[in-house]
Amino acid sequence: MAKAKLDPLAPARGPLLSVRFVVALALIVLGIAWMAYFYIVVRVDPTVLPAPDPGSPAFMDDLGNWNYFIGFGLVMLGLVISAHPATPLGRGRGVVVGMLGCFLLGLLWIVIYYIFSNDMSSIPVFNDLGQKNLFVGIAFMGVGFTFATRWE
Repeated sequence: MAKAKLDPLAPARGPLLSVRFVVALALIVLGIAWMAYFYIVVRVDPTVLPAPDPGSPAFMDDLGNWNYFIGFGLVMLGLVISAHPATPLGRGRGVVVGMLGCFLLGLLWIVIYYIFSNDMSSIPVFNDLGQKNLFVGIAFMGVGFTFATRWE
């Protein structure tokens, strides 16, 4: 038993659900829900004529594309919080999973943008963001670096 505690290659275990991890998951889900609600309910489809009235609440319509900034900001903040060692993604193999996941998701976001940049009308969220899709992809890669600082 004492030998297992001294093994430097033994994975560091901690609680699966910590308060920090629950907050991180809640922020990620809230960010996705914010963007989905704006896109499905509030946003007016620019291809429909005559343009229907925007959904409610009215303040979300007034924010316009800032809704994506709020949504992606919440997602990125949740991912950064999940990089802490008190969460499963912040220790052991979770760091590599989080780091590579964010790097690949950012790369995939940018590649999809470049492949379909001529006609993005059929891809939800991409069609509203335009060239701001590059910021989203780079932001995912930046969050990957927060995981990389935890890698041992």
